[in-house]
Amino acid sequence: MLEIARSDDLVACQALRRAVFIEEQGVSEVDEVDGRDGQALHLLARWAGQPVGTARILVQGDAGKIGRVCVLRAARGQGIGAALIRAAVAELSAMDGVAEARLGAQTHALEFYTRLGFVAEGPEFMDAGIPHRMMARPLHPGK
Repeated sequence: MLEIARSDDLVACQALRRAVFIEEQGVSEVDEVDGRDGQALHLLARWAGQPVGTARILVQGDAGKIGRVCVLRAARGQGIGAALIRAAVAELSAMDGVAEARLGAQTHALEFYTRLGFVAEGPEFMDAGIPHRMMARPLHPGK
């Protein structure tokens, strides 16, 4: 059974990010550990009680930036990533003054985020040696 909730367990969140970003994708520790975890809201996905995925939310003005989204390789294909994004969007939607969700998507994941209501903006850019595009989604369409 999948559970996704806010979490103060930074050790678990950072261990997941290390496994996916540093060990699997080859992102440098300097790029992954940016010193912003203390300012962020963290979501932790657990499957049968075991940490399998995480996402981080930083609010900047009227936009919430969803980042550091990852799911362990062995747990992929179960809808956990999509559930994390839906949970992050729900968290941002409940915050006063936050009108938009933003994220920097690895280009291979653009279709994934598009299916979740995000639209690509601007040119491709490199982040930690991986091609990305910015994506955004209004939180309260029609307001």
